[in-house]
Amino acid sequence: MDNIQSHRNFLKAYLWDNWNQLEPDQQKGTAAPPTQKPYDDDAAFVELVKREDFTVAGISLLDALERRRTQRKFSDAPISLEELSWLLWSVQGITGDDERKRTAPSAGGRHPFETYIAVNRVEGIKPGFYRYLPSEHRLLVMGEVESLPRILAEACQGQKFVGTGAVTFIWTAVPYRTEWRYSLISHKMIAVDAGHICQNLYLASGAINAGACAIGKYNQDKMDALLGVDGTDEFTVYAAVVGKV
Repeated sequence: MDNIQSHRNFLKAYLWDNWNQLEPDQQKGTAAPPTQKPYDDDAAFVELVKREDFTVAGISLLDALERRRTQRKFSDAPISLEELSWLLWSVQGITGDDERKRTAPSAGGRHPFETYIAVNRVEGIKPGFYRYLPSEHRLLVMGEVESLPRILAEACQGQKFVGTGAVTFIWTAVPYRTEWRYSLISHKMIAVDAGHICQNLYLASGAINAGACAIGKYNQDKMDALLGVDGTDEFTVYAAVVGKV
């Protein structure tokens, strides 16, 4: 139990008493890290349906909350490009006059997450991995992958249902975005922020007659390798599979 208790401590509020005594980089005058990773000049993209052109998701918040259920059985139906655009905008879309104002709240507006998707069945998009770019509301093409359903299931500790969804969302954390402001308490904030994002996905999925299942059980090294992240300054923290039901 002593070991369990030590792991609990990062969730406790007492760290607020001394977190700023370490003088976070923000207080040192260090420039804030960007809230979106850069990409190569010759990168390929998939253009998404813009927020102002959405025609999906015409249900009330009350209905969306009542529909919120975890789903592990999905039909073979694909989701449309507009539906995917809606889901991506719902979890990380920009809603204000700067990129820190988004659909999901984040401590200090630091937004430590990158949103990756593994596309299995989306109309007009080839199966493979993509990264969402909130500042431009489009997808960065990462590459096609053979046997994607099998690879996803293996990376998620043999959970075969993950490979049966239409699209799998995978969130990585870039901890320094939050550490820059909050030092010791950053990792509590990141954990809380992850819940905000995934709840948005659940509600957005219900609004298009789809289901979602959050995934915390995965092989860290395999998932990081699939996304091409280093496992130190950026690493997988959460995932969720979405599909029609």
